[in-house]
Amino acid sequence: MTATSISPARPLTGQDYKTLALAALGGALEFYDFIIFVFFANAIGQLFFPPEMPDWLRTLQTFGVFAAGYVVRPLGGIVMAHFGDLLGRKRMFTLSILLMSVPTLAIGLLPTYASIGLAAPLLLLLMRVLQGAAVGGEVPGAWVFVSEHVPPRHTGYACGVLTAGLTFGILLGSLVATGLNTAYQPAEVLAGAWRWPFLLGGVFGLGSMYLRRWLHETPVFAEMARRKALAAEMPLKSVLRGHRAAVTVSMLLTWMLSAGIVVVILMTPALLQKIYHIDARTSLVANTLATVGLALGCVFYGVLADRVGARPVLFIGALLLAVCVYLFYTTLRARPELLLPLYGLTGFFVGVVGAVPSVLVRAFPPQVRFSGLSFSYNLSYAIFGGLTPVVVTLMLKNDPLAPAYYVIAVCLLGMLTALFVRTARD
Repeated sequence: MTATSISPARPLTGQDYKTLALAALGGALEFYDFIIFVFFANAIGQLFFPPEMPDWLRTLQTFGVFAAGYVVRPLGGIVMAHFGDLLGRKRMFTLSILLMSVPTLAIGLLPTYASIGLAAPLLLLLMRVLQGAAVGGEVPGAWVFVSEHVPPRHTGYACGVLTAGLTFGILLGSLVATGLNTAYQPAEVLAGAWRWPFLLGGVFGLGSMYLRRWLHETPVFAEMARRKALAAEMPLKSVLRGHRAAVTVSMLLTWMLSAGIVVVILMTPALLQKIYHIDARTSLVANTLATVGLALGCVFYGVLADRVGARPVLFIGALLLAVCVYLFYTTLRARPELLLPLYGLTGFFVGVVGAVPSVLVRAFPPQVRFSGLSFSYNLSYAIFGGLTPVVVTLMLKNDPLAPAYYVIAVCLLGMLTALFVRTARD
């Protein structure tokens, strides 16, 4: 069955839904493993660094270890994508969750600074680097995997469902952290309760890896292998030589994706407390609602992209997100009681990012699809995703509406980029 012989007219089958479910479940658990670290950063900082270290330096080094996972994402993604284009999507799809689960489990078992001294933070850093390499291959690999299993007319839906699964991984991490901190006192968390979320994530990840054994290689890759039509040279070399326009469009759309998630979903709870003086519990409840809205929006916009095309969906969706973000930040000071509905609605509009993966998947031919998508997505996320918190924080010194202005500016860039999105290619 070739890429073009997967009939666009056929409906999704039970096997398609099984593939989507297993891929989304694995993606959710892998993203949970990747972000659970940040929810216990304070405890980790106290346990893995010298007690005499100044608090600000301990915090800086702890978040430096966390950030190491983002820095190594492009390298991990490029290496895994290289072999995914040459050896098969399924092998790398399964390997990525193994590379995430084992370090997560190991973090839950690591001895602390009190036991082994400086070796403790070094081992923690090593585990975090392995996690970053894994997630660098997981996200692009998952998008490629599901898109090559379903009929072309359902690519947007498949990628949207998978992106929603990644979103639920963030939500799961937040819920587990909230539950643990509710059930245990801070001293009990430090005494060992902080280990449970990592052990749980590692075990669940290994279980998800076992379930992925039941997935099949994508028909697109299997047909290319049968016809000996795989990349004849290093896939990334081919991408950089012949697909620079696709790389540029993909990186710019990923910038919009990262801005929506990093600013609206990840940074805003802290900003609500700092700028608008909303209590922590209310901020977290509102953030949960926004995250659920994001997951629903990912599926909605993915389906819409299948129906009317990604170009108009991205253009109008980016415009609606810009308008909603502005209303959200400008209304809260005068009407704080509208926090929950406004944040939930804003989260839903951030869901336009669910239409981005289908564009990235279609931007590159099958022979170099994994490498092209992985390089563009991971490099853009490492640069813009990493710089966004810094830029927004610096802008906040001059204007409390800085988060809104940043997202609006990137949305305008996204609207412009949407005009250059190519139509579906198979």
